[in-house]
Amino acid sequence: MKLLWLHFVRTYIRLGLFCYYKSLKVYHVENIPKNKPVLFLSNHQNALIDPLLIATKSGRFCYFLTRASVFNKPIVDRLLRSLQMLPVYRIRDGWSNISNNNSIFSACTDILKQNKAVTIFPEGNHHLNRTVRPLSKGFTRIVFETLEKYPELDLQIIPVGVNYIKADRFVDSTAVFFGKPIAAKNYLLKDRIQAVIALKADMHQAISKLTTHIPSENYEENLTKLIENNVDFLNPEAVNNCISSNFETCQKQTKSKASFFKTGIKYILLANFVLPFMVWKTYVKPKIKEIEFVATFRFAVYITLFPIWFFIVVFALSIFLGWQIALIYAFVISVLALLYVKA
Repeated sequence: MKLLWLHFVRTYIRLGLFCYYKSLKVYHVENIPKNKPVLFLSNHQNALIDPLLIATKSGRFCYFLTRASVFNKPIVDRLLRSLQMLPVYRIRDGWSNISNNNSIFSACTDILKQNKAVTIFPEGNHHLNRTVRPLSKGFTRIVFETLEKYPELDLQIIPVGVNYIKADRFVDSTAVFFGKPIAAKNYLLKDRIQAVIALKADMHQAISKLTTHIPSENYEENLTKLIENNVDFLNPEAVNNCISSNFETCQKQTKSKASFFKTGIKYILLANFVLPFMVWKTYVKPKIKEIEFVATFRFAVYITLFPIWFFIVVFALSIFLGWQIALIYAFVISVLALLYVKA
């Protein structure tokens, strides 16, 4: 039953992401082992959208370490745990809760022993800045405790880079890069401290190659130059080369022009989805305290309230005007919605 539930959720989320993003590209998914324990390590810009992309595009049913604060409400706690999310506690959650991480890390070790996959965002928090922040050592604890408990386990570490053009915008595009697998056994050095330092440094470097990494020094100035050069943020290799060359070898994109046709479609869709749009605009969005969660909550509304409202309207049309009119309406609105997102 659990596997059936996970398949259903993954399929529905995958469809939702397809309809939400103009372009959703995945690179080097062939790097991911199918029958080995895998630890995904990813950058973290876009709150819960990042794990949703990895969950639907990696080909593995992952367990995710998620900040404990989102588990506060019982119904949310049950839902997240059913989706294989595990709470991880930070200092801001209170010192008394930090010890709870011991059981979570132990659970991750046992999960990996079963040749399953675990995803961690080792920066420890999310931020829209296009910088890979210093990695916390929590993931290294999982790696070494797993190898200590199961020394013959062929644990593979996969660096991941999740990229957006503008993460909080709708409509946006995204690209996910899966790096080459790295055998965790390579870091079994006699000196644990040196092993941790080496693992963190190598993983930071690997992730930084898979997403845009603007050094924190002169960040705003460099970001402005990248925007002025109209670089493709879905091509991190080219963007990072642009930065390292002091902006002399930047690959510029052709700027897209505003379309009156698309603007017209937008207002048609707003007229047909006025109620869920108003719920988003006046009730949900004003309550979002962190800009990194804008896309997460917008996507949640997009795949729940909008479909519900759509089917209510289609059902009402079928009753009052006949099923033929209802089907024509459903087809036209669906085509217009796809044109607005994909065009």
